[in-house]
Amino acid sequence: MCSKRKTCHGGPSQQEQDSPAVANEVFVIDEEVSHLTRLKSEPSERTRACLHAGKSHISTFKLLSSRESNRSGFGRFSSADCSYALRKHLPVRGPWCVDNMDCAAYISQFSSDGSLLIAGFRGGRIRIYNADKKWKIHKDITCKSLRWTVSDIALSPDQQYLAYSSLSPTVHIVNVQNALKQSHANSTDIHEGLNFSAADDESSFGIFSIKFSKDGREIAVGNSNESICIYDLGANKVTERIQAHVV
Repeated sequence: MCSKRKTCHGGPSQQEQDSPAVANEVFVIDEEVSHLTRLKSEPSERTRACLHAGKSHISTFKLLSSRESNRSGFGRFSSADCSYALRKHLPVRGPWCVDNMDCAAYISQFSSDGSLLIAGFRGGRIRIYNADKKWKIHKDITCKSLRWTVSDIALSPDQQYLAYSSLSPTVHIVNVQNALKQSHANSTDIHEGLNFSAADDESSFGIFSIKFSKDGREIAVGNSNESICIYDLGANKVTERIQAHVV
């Protein structure tokens, strides 16, 4: 429990001003109360009535549809409706530590089915964790020819291959479903390099984003050379170079 606070027009109490630790503690308690309140929130009676829902559960889709068609007459969510919709998407567990590396994580993403978490680190490392096996390391990758950090990562649609980029014109691809747990570039494993540079490039450039096509046959990249490039994996060459943005 915390002591009572005298506040003026929503401002901090004298106790909070004198002690930052107390202010932080109160903030944490307020956040926990807000979180638990949202978890137990119910939609407004007006919303239930216009949806003829009674006491049954209302899906987020129905709430959104009702708002868009203005069935409640408000033209928007009430505060209760907002909290009710949010409670389904608020985390109720965690956070917890998945790994503790000696270098900063720069980028991460889940696979499309949520079973794998891929994280890229500034020390030239990529680790893939299996979410279904208590975050056990699925693959530990030591990258090749990095400049500064792993700038982006992309998993192929079949989750067989991982592409990673750096602040250079080359994207590397590694098989993440073979038997090797440790993948050291061109030592224990082959990291195939795809060169996105052209003969008329005046200087080197960095790749900041990569993405596989839906069929896994092409890779698109966005780079600091004011262009988007498409690489055909079957033809093993860049097939499109689109002047798309100015840095």
